[in-house]
Amino acid sequence: MVMGPTHAMSGAAAGLAAATLLPTTWGGPSSLAETFVWAGVCAGAALLPDLDHPQSTVARSFGVVSQLGSEGINTASAAFYGLTRTAKDGHRSDGHRTLTHTLLFAILLGAAVSALVTAFGKPAIIGTLFLTLGLAIRGLAGDWSKKQGWLAVTLSAALLSVIVWQAIPAETGSASLGLAVTFGCIVHCLGDGITKEGIPFLAPLVVVRGKRWWEFTLPSLIRIRADGPFEKVVLLPALTVITVALAVWAVPEFSATVEAALAGP
Repeated sequence: MVMGPTHAMSGAAAGLAAATLLPTTWGGPSSLAETFVWAGVCAGAALLPDLDHPQSTVARSFGVVSQLGSEGINTASAAFYGLTRTAKDGHRSDGHRTLTHTLLFAILLGAAVSALVTAFGKPAIIGTLFLTLGLAIRGLAGDWSKKQGWLAVTLSAALLSVIVWQAIPAETGSASLGLAVTFGCIVHCLGDGITKEGIPFLAPLVVVRGKRWWEFTLPSLIRIRADGPFEKVVLLPALTVITVALAVWAVPEFSATVEAALAGP
């Protein structure tokens, strides 16, 4: 799989780009604070699909709680695979890279977040922020989060989620957070889709050659090796530069100044 920092950075970059371009009538953010919240939620959601792997770094984000949750997600994913597979898909007992790595999961999870925020308001908003921002911290911090452990990540996520919630309107739209979560999950899938392993992105909705769980991959010549030289030397640094540039551009005063300068006298 693509490394955690790459997933988180790609989620942040995609979140900033989408937040800048998406109309508010479609669930896009309506302020600079919400734009950065969108980016943070996308960054965390871009790590969320790997909670189906109990041994992954992200599964240890919140200690024993997230590890138990990861075990449950893995078991549920394996059961879902068993219920939906065809004879050509074969048997498997592990749920990694099945349900959580599909477009169906991304859409359903976003819809669930929207429904929870609509029904419960503030608690659901803070819960969503806590989970996604915690995963984002775990991913972006890399080695630091491994050394400091789950407690530091959990405390940082709790503090940051409360601060962020205070910075955005209490009526932040349910569609906005749900859409950000869906978008982040899709970014994760696209990231894994460029690796040699591929992902079952359209499963179990689209059957190809009798298989529901066929792997979506790029042509072999342009696939990358996860955690390989290209990812470390090219992809992650490029995503970091893009994310910083998008974050600066998102500030209205900066973008307005640049546009005025380009327009000339």
